[in-house]
Amino acid sequence: MAAAFLAGLLAAGAAILMPGGESRTGGWTPPQEESSASPPPSGGEGPATPALPVLPPGTGPQPRIAIVVDDCGYDPPRDAEWLKFPEKITLAVIPFGPSSRRLAQSAHARGFGVLIHVPMEPEGDVSDATDGFRLRRGMDRKEMGNLLGRMISENPWAAGVSNHMGSAFTADPDSMAALVALLKSKGLFFLDSMTTSRSIAAKAALQAGIPVARRDVYLDADMQPEEMRVQWKRTLSIAKEKGRAVLVCHGRKESLRVILDLVPDLEAEGIRAVTLEELLAKERPS
Repeated sequence: MAAAFLAGLLAAGAAILMPGGESRTGGWTPPQEESSASPPPSGGEGPATPALPVLPPGTGPQPRIAIVVDDCGYDPPRDAEWLKFPEKITLAVIPFGPSSRRLAQSAHARGFGVLIHVPMEPEGDVSDATDGFRLRRGMDRKEMGNLLGRMISENPWAAGVSNHMGSAFTADPDSMAALVALLKSKGLFFLDSMTTSRSIAAKAALQAGIPVARRDVYLDADMQPEEMRVQWKRTLSIAKEKGRAVLVCHGRKESLRVILDLVPDLEAEGIRAVTLEELLAKERPS
C-alpha cells in the first residue's frame, strides 16, 4: 500500500496497537503443539490466547468486527466459496498456492481485505506445503527481503501480512525486528495470529512504528459447531465492549458453514463487519 495510507493508519494506531507483554486472560483453549500437516496447509499451530485491548469509548458510530479467514490459496473450490460471503471479510492468502494470486485479486475486486499469510518458522518439526518458503530465524535481512518481495509480487493487493505458524519466528526479537523493518518499507501492517503466547510481534511492530493488530478470538475448524457459536458470541461481546474485535478462522468448509448461519447476528446486535484494513484505519464520523 502507499505510504500515504500507512500514515493514515498510524494516526489511529493507538486505539488498536497492542502493548508489549503476553499476559493471558481467559480464552477457550491453551496453545497447542505443532503437528505434521499435508497440503493444503492447515496451520499446524494452535492459537494462544491474547490479552484483550482496552480501547477508548466512542471510537466509532457502531461496534465493528474484522473476520479474517486463514490458510487460503490451496483449495480453489473452497476458496471460491468464501468469495460469495455476504459481509466484508479479510482473506489471509498463503503464497504460491494454486489459487493464491487469482483469489487475492478477486477478493480485492470484491471489496474484501487481503493479507499475505506468510509462512514462518514454527517450534518443532512441522511439514506442509510451505516448507520451501518460510521465514526462518537466522535469515539475514537481504534473504528475508527477497523472499518477502516474491510474495508481494504475487499478491500486490495485500494491505498487510499475518503469520502462518511462526511460534518460533514471532518469539525471536532479531527476526521480528528485521521483518517489521521490511514491512514498514513496503507500507504493510501486521496481524499477529498469536500461535504462541511468547510472541513479541506486537512489541516489535510498535517499536518500528507500523500498525499492528492481534486476533481476539480464534475459530478452529476442528471445534464442534456449538463451541464455534459460543466463541462467535464471545467475539460479538468483545466488539460491543471494546468497539472492535478481530476474529480469525480457518478457511475450511466447516467454518464457512457455521459462520454463514451466524452472520445475521451482526445486524441484530448492531455490529458492522469491516476489513482488517478498515478496522485499523482512522475512523471518520458517519
